[in-house]
Amino acid sequence: MSRLVIISNRLPITVNRTDGELHYHPSAGGLATGLNSLDDSYNKIWIGWPGEDITNEWEREAIRNDLMKRSLIPVFLTEREIDLYYEGFSNKTIWPHFHYFTEYTVYNDEMWAAYEEVNFKFFQAVEDQLREDDMVWVHDYQLMLLPAMIRAKFPKISIGFFLHIPFPSYEVFRILPWRKEILDGILGSDQVGFHTFGYMRHFLSAAYRITGYEHEFGRLTIGDRQVNVDVFPMGIEYEKYAHPDVDAGNDQSSGEIRKLHASRKIILSVDRLDYTKGIPHRIRAFAQFIRNNPEYTGKVNLIMIVVPSRANVDQYQSLKHEVDVLVSRVNSEYGTFDWMPIHYYYRSLNFAALTTLYKEADIALITPLRDGMNLVAKEYVAAKEDSKRGVLILSEMAGAVYELNDGALTVNPQSSKDIEDALIEALEMPVEEQERRMEMMQEKLRQYDVKHWAATFIKEQLKLKEKNKMHNTTHLRGEALDAVTQSYEQAGNRLLFIDYDGTLMDFNPDPQAVSPDDAVLNVLTTLAADPKNTVVVNSGRDRGTLQKWLGHIDTHMAAEHGVWMKENGEWSLNPNVVDGWKPKVRELLENLVSRTPGSFIEEKDYSLAWHYRNIDRDLGNKRVREFRDMLTYLIQNQDLQVLEGNKVVEIKNAGVNKGKATQYWVGKQKWDFVLGIGDDSTDEDIFRALPEWGVSIKVGPGRTAARYSLTGVTEVRAFFSKLAQIAEKAS
Repeated sequence: MSRLVIISNRLPITVNRTDGELHYHPSAGGLATGLNSLDDSYNKIWIGWPGEDITNEWEREAIRNDLMKRSLIPVFLTEREIDLYYEGFSNKTIWPHFHYFTEYTVYNDEMWAAYEEVNFKFFQAVEDQLREDDMVWVHDYQLMLLPAMIRAKFPKISIGFFLHIPFPSYEVFRILPWRKEILDGILGSDQVGFHTFGYMRHFLSAAYRITGYEHEFGRLTIGDRQVNVDVFPMGIEYEKYAHPDVDAGNDQSSGEIRKLHASRKIILSVDRLDYTKGIPHRIRAFAQFIRNNPEYTGKVNLIMIVVPSRANVDQYQSLKHEVDVLVSRVNSEYGTFDWMPIHYYYRSLNFAALTTLYKEADIALITPLRDGMNLVAKEYVAAKEDSKRGVLILSEMAGAVYELNDGALTVNPQSSKDIEDALIEALEMPVEEQERRMEMMQEKLRQYDVKHWAATFIKEQLKLKEKNKMHNTTHLRGEALDAVTQSYEQAGNRLLFIDYDGTLMDFNPDPQAVSPDDAVLNVLTTLAADPKNTVVVNSGRDRGTLQKWLGHIDTHMAAEHGVWMKENGEWSLNPNVVDGWKPKVRELLENLVSRTPGSFIEEKDYSLAWHYRNIDRDLGNKRVREFRDMLTYLIQNQDLQVLEGNKVVEIKNAGVNKGKATQYWVGKQKWDFVLGIGDDSTDEDIFRALPEWGVSIKVGPGRTAARYSLTGVTEVRAFFSKLAQIAEKAS
């Protein structure tokens, strides 16, 4: 049976010590519900911190034994680690920074070192448990380095990662001194999940700009792995709030809430104390609403539940003081002898009281300045399952807005005017409109609940795992390399197709700056000197450059993707090519270059290429789309083809490509050994033109039709040196 290994900072069980005895309590939150809902085809193991500083080894062993019965494995943290890793780097660096509160970000090397150490401590706990066929799911910002640590030890294992908070824009993220290490850590995963498309887009942008990995429709190729980056908005346990299993009739708080609602409209605000929640802004907006709309005096109450959090952190102490002062000021200024505008509770509520508030509240006022998702908004909507009455006012900065914007009144949380207008609209909204909006939101939340979230993430990760198994090329090393070299050695006549740029030589912003070095010249000379070999350099380069660089070596060549072919020392032109189209296209490209500093045109005999290696990737992609659109009208009824290579777009005659040149030489005689090697999309034509038994080698990352892969130029040179040694040995 498949195993799912879940790793999070906290276990779904919290350990407390009371009167010298250990007690276990379920941790709050929907994560445990969602993951426990996964079907029984998975054996689930959960690894995390049990929430208490346990130093006594006897107690640790007792906890290990107790939790193992529930398939839980504890990672014990010291007081110092909790202070520096959890309260420190996680919550004083990552939390404010990822929520755009960069003024609160702490840059501290000691905290970063502790973050690395604790991530490694989690890895050590995981390492003892993992098997190669397991699926791993790592959660949240406290463990962003862990996926890469697991990948280094278990290169083939399937790893998922989900970030439960926002991922900031590149311009904010790049400020972090440890930005690359964090990205490399996350990219150890096979699948990376976010709540919204915006967070996903920011991550992909940072991944490209900082690590250089480009994506195609959210897929990154890293080595021989594909990494899927996607959106998985987390839901709630819908039925838990729609039909709560509580005795609200006998709960004192619930009774008081119902009594209050009988005489006044209730506006509900529920938050953990945090500067990201926009609590002071909300209080000021409510005060403005009362001031500008005195007719609501005595008719509405803002019930504000603020759950204590991080009381020992300076920013939170200041925030608590600010909230206390603001509430006191509003109540003093606008309250009457029988009416206080704001009912403020600095504590958590029991579940019966909370769900009663949800059901009774006429309006939920949820206006965080930045929030990864905000499940309170979803819980409020679910609690209206029976009545269908109520209005959700939701910040456009909350992740939940992308699912609930068709039913909620959305506001800019920084705008008191927005919030005031929304409160008036909500209080005056007809019942029929309330019901219509509520039903639209409930329909979504029923379908996309927390169980659906967990199941969808795992389903996509499993699909990716199977796809990677099916489509992975074989890295040409070990037994595979031995088999290829043996086949090469035993062959009586051999045909070798070799690409140039990105294969024999690394790329350079200046195409003319990559003339062959001595190592390349020596390898090609040795291979071509072997009478058993026919060597064809099959390149997109122009014939003049190829002749200048390699003309003195006894090789055949195909230049400009097969426009020109050199055989037995003589160049011949493909009879199907024309160049009358070039002036119009050149004019178009010159206009593109004038508006895109860093790009340039390379002109060949029968093709034109636009290079954009030195410009921003997104601008390059925009210009390529723009170019394609203009080119469509310019070259109508002309037999031309647009090839997109590695940061280059080439326009050439259709029906002429590396594959056609390959077919020409393959068809000349019967060969015992045929090899084709190249690095980009134009070389896929070579791979497809080889005999089924041919040796096709893709250089670098990316999906391919090739059977084998090499990571880069260094491995290519080592491979050809090995073949050259065979030739030298034979001679």
